[in-house]
Amino acid sequence: MGRNITFLFLGFLATWVIATADHIKYKDPKEPLNIRLKDLMDRMTLEEKIGQMVQIDRSVASTDVMKNYFIGSVLSGGGSVPAKQASPQVWINMVNEFQNGSMATRLGIPMVYGIDAVHGNNNIYKATLFPHNVGLGATRDPDLVKRIGAATALEVRATGIQYAFAPCIAVCRDPRWGRCFESYSEDHKVVQKMTSIILGLQGEQPSTVGKGVPYLGGRDKVAACAKHFVGDGGTTKGINENNTVIDRHGLLRIHMPGYYNSIINGVSTVMISYSSWNGVKMHEHKELISGFLKNTLRFRGFVISDWQGIDRISTPAHANYTYSILAGVGAGIDMIMVPFNYTEFIDGLTTLVNTNYIPMSRINDAVRRILRVKFVMGLFEEPFADTSFVKYLGCKEHRELAREAVRKSLVLLKNGEATDEPLLPLPKKATKILVAGTHAHNLGNQCGGWSIEWQGVSGNNQTDGTTILTAIKNTVDKDTEVVYQEDVSDIKFVENNNFTYAIVVIGEPPYAETQGDSLNLTIPEQGLNTLQNVCGAVKCVVVLVTGRPVVIEPLVHQMDALVAAWLPGSEGQGVADVLFGDYGFTGKLPRTWFRTVEQLPMNVGDEKYDPLYPFGFGLTTKPIKAN
Repeated sequence: MGRNITFLFLGFLATWVIATADHIKYKDPKEPLNIRLKDLMDRMTLEEKIGQMVQIDRSVASTDVMKNYFIGSVLSGGGSVPAKQASPQVWINMVNEFQNGSMATRLGIPMVYGIDAVHGNNNIYKATLFPHNVGLGATRDPDLVKRIGAATALEVRATGIQYAFAPCIAVCRDPRWGRCFESYSEDHKVVQKMTSIILGLQGEQPSTVGKGVPYLGGRDKVAACAKHFVGDGGTTKGINENNTVIDRHGLLRIHMPGYYNSIINGVSTVMISYSSWNGVKMHEHKELISGFLKNTLRFRGFVISDWQGIDRISTPAHANYTYSILAGVGAGIDMIMVPFNYTEFIDGLTTLVNTNYIPMSRINDAVRRILRVKFVMGLFEEPFADTSFVKYLGCKEHRELAREAVRKSLVLLKNGEATDEPLLPLPKKATKILVAGTHAHNLGNQCGGWSIEWQGVSGNNQTDGTTILTAIKNTVDKDTEVVYQEDVSDIKFVENNNFTYAIVVIGEPPYAETQGDSLNLTIPEQGLNTLQNVCGAVKCVVVLVTGRPVVIEPLVHQMDALVAAWLPGSEGQGVADVLFGDYGFTGKLPRTWFRTVEQLPMNVGDEKYDPLYPFGFGLTTKPIKAN
């Protein structure tokens, strides 16, 4: 009997030893997060840790690259796609292929895939494209923006991607900046409210999650990224990537508050700005990245560079790459976006660690943060794409949400003279109406930059959506004749056609980043000529499709009504909904509308403030009740 008990005990002991050996704590979702983190970190070599800090573009990624270099992340730069008009399944297959490489490594640490989903999943063919942030700022509606975040998360997951480089929480203080349409407002209070989009993208944190800790609410959510830290919207003359000259109090008062809200909302990552603060590049600003963001604000997610951001620490870019690695990583950047030259970065960083220029504690801080986000995202449990989300890409519900956002973003700047009858809302029943202008029937112009391609694309054959012209035709009475003329070069054409009224839709061509910087902020002459020829001969409403206020003062007196439509995205029906009175105008200017560029920069609260239309301005109309 005693011998049997001894054998039983020894058998149990052997089973327990084997089970314990097989129990890898970092792979067990029941273990506390910190235990999983420590267990995995203790197992990692320097090579594996440095690999986690690298993000490469999909164009240089492969299963072997992911496996051999332990790459932590892949991204699609603007317009970097697996194939033109690629279907969600093509995207999913690509993302899963890269993930196969990551899962085949010794420790099987999953990669995370990031994409610029800045107004919907905007690189993707047939995705819903929401209004750009400047238009959302005009809505003053945090709940709407949160719902847009949730819809965007679903459309990003539809392509197998788990990480969105959004929101941009820049406070644009000068409309000459080519990224001004990515900013919700010149007023940090509006920007702070709009950080509600993070709760849509990532999900709402339960009260048990500490402030500053990254959070993700499930597989239908994506990791978000607050960008660009910090002061990117305050550069001199609005020149992209330039120097923001402001004292510390001004920086914290104007440009920093959006980060407070983002961190409270559990944002997973923060991207560093190309710009400088008082002459020091943000990518090497240790005091603000490590000191303020990580230590003072207690941000617990990871900090990521911008595209080749550390290269630009030196002038010219990449001139002294070893110093750039030392300065960027040393400042506290955890994941480095090195789209192409990843082996050079890996070799350089390895040498700097082995020669004690960068302490191992800095590497461990970076990797711990990256892994924390990956654990929170559930990537270790479910590293591969869920194809059940494909149905959400460009779905009817999301297009209706985008249409609602367009309606709420429109700002009515003029509606007849003080003594005249208002022109808006327009009657649906009319004998003949004219629709004219470069942006009336051009989906690409309507969507602006960061749409299918980085700089955007003019025309109607790049993705799905409804142009403003189509929306007008959908809305007017069946007996109303709609005449469309993109360019009106002769006023006689208007005079001879007995139009009841005209709708002129003009604006800026698509652009993004530096290519959008403008010192004159004028609309192309083609649009202005059409405006003058039409509005000189018939009652007209002018709809401006722009990423920012532009020069219009000399021509305002010619217009009977003026609408700022910003960059409404794919659902132009929202414009017609309000023009014809199915809904009222409710939007308020998120930016000051200047008279002349000589006044710039000019923002609400300035001592000298003489705008054409002040911040917060917006006429309202009531919807026409159907009989």
